[in-house]
Amino acid sequence: MADRAGQVAGPSAVALFALVGLLQTRQPVVVAAGAAVLAVVVSAVLAWRSVGGWTLVAGLAVVAGGIAVVAGGASSNLGWFALCVVTGWCALGTRTVQAAAFTALLVTILGAQWIALDDDAGGGAWIAGTLFTTVVCVLARRQRILVDQLREAQSGLADRARAEERNRIAGEMHDVIGHALTVSTLHITSARLALDDDLDEARASLAEAERLGRQSLAEVRQAVGMLREHATRSVPLPDASRLPELVETFRRAGRSVQLEVVGDLDALTATSGLTVFRVVQESLTNVVRHAPAAGARVCLVVNDGHVRLTVDDDGGPGATGAGRGGFGIVSMRERAEAAGGRLTAGPTATGWRVEADLPGPSRGSA
Repeated sequence: MADRAGQVAGPSAVALFALVGLLQTRQPVVVAAGAAVLAVVVSAVLAWRSVGGWTLVAGLAVVAGGIAVVAGGASSNLGWFALCVVTGWCALGTRTVQAAAFTALLVTILGAQWIALDDDAGGGAWIAGTLFTTVVCVLARRQRILVDQLREAQSGLADRARAEERNRIAGEMHDVIGHALTVSTLHITSARLALDDDLDEARASLAEAERLGRQSLAEVRQAVGMLREHATRSVPLPDASRLPELVETFRRAGRSVQLEVVGDLDALTATSGLTVFRVVQESLTNVVRHAPAAGARVCLVVNDGHVRLTVDDDGGPGATGAGRGGFGIVSMRERAEAAGGRLTAGPTATGWRVEADLPGPSRGSA
């Protein structure tokens, strides 16, 4: 709609001032009328074809020549306003160098008219008006380009933010569902094996699987709720203070997991605490998946300005490394980097190690 209005505005303004100039002309009527018609027709073609660059400069030069014929002989002829129109048209539709070249041509035409009319002092005003129009329209064009670039940049940032949010939610869903399914499967397997010998143990295993399922469902609902624009209810995200509870879920499933914590977990920020929890959760889940008979040891050290987390298992040298290069390690590494730290994972002499270094609480944070 705006482009169509621009296509109409330029030729219409040229036609209006050409008509006014024709009514005030001192030139022969036939000559002036022919020049006016030429200017209007050429301007209409330029607008209809939406030309730009040097082609627009050349076409508008023809229009300016026709106007000069119509209004020539008197600076009081209002037809000269058409030159301001074509000057602005050129400045808005071409590069600065092309607009400057066209303006120089118009100044030359006006200057020649001024010199030819020794007793007419109005030529200087038209020259000043033409220069002023050029400067204003060049600045307006640059401002328009800047606004378009800013809008494009904002659109790119919005797309990137949405992509990062989707990746974050995908990571949360992966960690929550993966942990729940893995540990629940262990409990269900234990319940199946205990059905014939120990009904109480089977019931306890099924109850634990049910509890994990309900807890995980609440976290999944929270992650899905992040996709809603006006979500108001939320479940608190886990932090490092829940590490003992997390480790206990694996122990109740029959896995040997040791936990050692040095330092104050409450001093961790929410981001670092969530990162620590998710890294331990994913690491222990991977141990269950890829080293079913292995035990694990979790060590977390919180010092001033530094947090060091290691998760080791004893699944055997190189025996469990082949299947651990999937999304889980990528997700843990991205979490650590988002928190300002780094994470490495790889085989050791006794099994597999995940090691994360994160920024910790400063001395003044307490």
